[in-house]
Amino acid sequence: MSVDLYPLFTGHKIIEPIWGGHRLADWLDLPPPRPVRLGEMWQAYDVNPVINGPLAGCSLAELARAYGPDLLGRRSFARFGADFPLLAKLIDAADRLSIQVHPDDTYAYTHEAATGFHGKTEAWYILDAVPGADVIYGLRRPSDRATFAAAVRDGGLEDLLQRIPVAPGDVIFVPAGTIHAINAGIMLFEIQQKSDLTYRVYDYNRHDVKTGRLRELHLEKALDVSDFGPVCHGKSFALALASGRDLLVACPYFALERWQIAGEVILDDQGSFEILTLIDGGCQLMWPGGSISLGRGNSVVLPASLGVCALVGAATLLRVYMPDLHSLAARLRAAGHPDDLISAALHP
Repeated sequence: MSVDLYPLFTGHKIIEPIWGGHRLADWLDLPPPRPVRLGEMWQAYDVNPVINGPLAGCSLAELARAYGPDLLGRRSFARFGADFPLLAKLIDAADRLSIQVHPDDTYAYTHEAATGFHGKTEAWYILDAVPGADVIYGLRRPSDRATFAAAVRDGGLEDLLQRIPVAPGDVIFVPAGTIHAINAGIMLFEIQQKSDLTYRVYDYNRHDVKTGRLRELHLEKALDVSDFGPVCHGKSFALALASGRDLLVACPYFALERWQIAGEVILDDQGSFEILTLIDGGCQLMWPGGSISLGRGNSVVLPASLGVCALVGAATLLRVYMPDLHSLAARLRAAGHPDDLISAALHP
């Protein structure tokens, strides 16, 4: 394609699961008619079509194949080829999600190759939570495959699970293999590998709305991929990179930052595509070829080759990119953070 790349808005994929609610539609100020159970809004995903500019109608997947490292960045292209490797979404859990687990890359490529998905490591940024809200995260004590399977079979699973209270602004890192669930009353932003491989362990005996049957479980696959050892991650803590800019969590697949904008700030070049999601306020995004406005709930994909960008306004946004962990660690040390906190924020 001969069109120069520019910031890309994409159409959203709407998911209406049994546990979805209405708060996300309110937060996004969606026009009627609104979904009855808006559980997930997939903001940036490889099959989502671009809806602005001369590339409108092309999917991110098509543009990744056409532009390669100019869209993705050389780091992502070297690892995943011409594949848009991340999925950014918004989630509203009006009811609790199933207890579940996701595979890593090795298992996905071996046992789920037909899907084309990667494994699924993810992170959550809590946007809103009712008082007393919590998430399920790993096990209270070490277990093994047989003990865990028996607990599922005999109704004792919930006694094995660890719960972590959450509040707005909390960040939870969920590596592949971690048994987890988002519980009721939580709205969040999720960044994850491009994968929809979810193995349900337990679903509270709920029935599918469309079929009336019990929702499918995937216990054997879940047992194959689950980590039954001690939990060593959980909540992440913000580390300041600069004034108004915090690193929330980073791993080989993504880095997640929070920016508080007051006036004008420059986006430094990460050598990677980026996904910006505005969670409060409003701002103008300016690049050498033009400018666009961003409001709450907007997500925009910035191509790696875009050049210097500026943000002007008063807003809070989440920034995602594929990091160089060694360089990121060096920057955190230069900012004065001790090695133990850096190790807690970076997950190699």
